Amino acid sequence: MTDQIRFEDGASYERYMGVWSQLAGAAFLDWLALPAGRRWLDVGCGNGAFTELIARRAAPAALHGIDPSTAQLAFARTRPSLRDAALHEGDAMALTYPNDAFEVAVMPLVIFFVPDPAKGVAEMARVVSSGGLVTAYAWDMHGGGFPYHTVQRAMRDLGSVLPAPPSPEASRSDMLAALWREAGLTDVGLHEITVQRTFASFDEFWAIVVGWDAVGRTIATMAPEAIAQLTARLRECLPAGADGSITYAARANAVRGTVP
Repeated sequence: MTDQIRFEDGASYERYMGVWSQLAGAAFLDWLALPAGRRWLDVGCGNGAFTELIARRAAPAALHGIDPSTAQLAFARTRPSLRDAALHEGDAMALTYPNDAFEVAVMPLVIFFVPDPAKGVAEMARVVSSGGLVTAYAWDMHGGGFPYHTVQRAMRDLGSVLPAPPSPEASRSDMLAALWREAGLTDVGLHEITVQRTFASFDEFWAIVVGWDAVGRTIATMAPEAIAQLTARLRECLPAGADGSITYAARANAVRGTVP
């Protein structure tokens, strides 16, 4: 059985996933194209990477975020653009807000971490008023869209056991559509997001990979020869430019639906 994935270090998460989250999040907000002045709820806001985009780009009338990690929330509160946001500990499957409290609810890169995704979607639908939107975007875990899929595949090929989210199937576009329709949402729409990130060098890429708790702890248990094999495999399969930089893409599935 793999260990549970936990997010307790906002700074390391920012280096590992924050940039990817904001790249995908910006494309997601472009797709939603919502007018300013809406009441937003960010479910699983983590260290505030996407919440910050809402504050900067969506001009919300109110902005709330919930997350189970006090450490991640503490990091989120250091972001100047989130000074007026209400950030609290919370459970995606048992939101403490009343019915019709928001006009937009979003799960950014979160739904595959929710043990019961259907309950999480139903809770978002409950707290969003009629005519409002329930939305999400998630790395395509089954289709190889996760930004560090290459690292995970290489580590598993070498026999490493990595922590896994409880609901990876929820990242599939067909599953997202089914979850949204089963929650009674209408006008369900899907969208594929592809983004790319550049690392200055393999060394920068590797430092970010091993700096993330879940991966770094596993690598720390590997024999030196296995680590050498891993880095050699990654150097071979990651696309390097003439200047040594590494640029590659990641892919997410997005969904939106209207509360009747």
